Amino acid sequence: MKIGILLTGHAPDALIGTTGDYDDMFQAMLSGAGLEFQTFAVVDGEFPPNGAEDADGWLITGSKHGAYEAHDWIPPLETLIRDINAQKKPMVGICFGHQIIAQALGGKVVKYDGGWAVGRVTYEHPEGPLTLNAWHQDQVVECPEGARVVAGNAFCENGVLAYGDHIWTVQPHPEFDAAFVAGLIDKRGRGVVPDHLLQQASDTLQGPVDNSQIATFMKAFFTKERT
Repeated sequence: MKIGILLTGHAPDALIGTTGDYDDMFQAMLSGAGLEFQTFAVVDGEFPPNGAEDADGWLITGSKHGAYEAHDWIPPLETLIRDINAQKKPMVGICFGHQIIAQALGGKVVKYDGGWAVGRVTYEHPEGPLTLNAWHQDQVVECPEGARVVAGNAFCENGVLAYGDHIWTVQPHPEFDAAFVAGLIDKRGRGVVPDHLLQQASDTLQGPVDNSQIATFMKAFFTKERT
């Protein structure tokens, strides 16, 4: 099964040499499931030439950009998302990916006036608490028609969304480990995220997260049979 990774941002230059870019993180996370990958750097204007036909499933990464910002690559990305949805191909969105899918399908994304979520965050999930590393100020505040809320919390009510059985999106980052978040705090957070939130995130980074649980879920989500 071929998964097209729509790269909507790049990891910080100071970290990418160690961690790889965001698409590398997802390929490592989803290894062992018989999946093959092709990256399209849509943030740099590189789109799949045949649109939704160029992969069996799709994954949209995180980004430093806002879904509501006026970038040339956002309208064609939204069109591609709608085409993938129309074809009912499996699609996963992470952070920015979560937001742009919601926006493309009729939801609303804003720079949240409640501020930032960084580091380990726990969400209420039907199968029990879900803890993942977050890094966002933007969030989905109005869900599209047909979306259902799978997990959330008081700060981010729409933390995980599902659309039918073919789209699943998550606001936090199951691909981020403690070391990468520590790097973000140092290289991208200072002067942007309030110091007390960065300190709180630093103090709790070594706690457990459910990355492996989400990796297992995502592999099964992509590969399950659909009618």
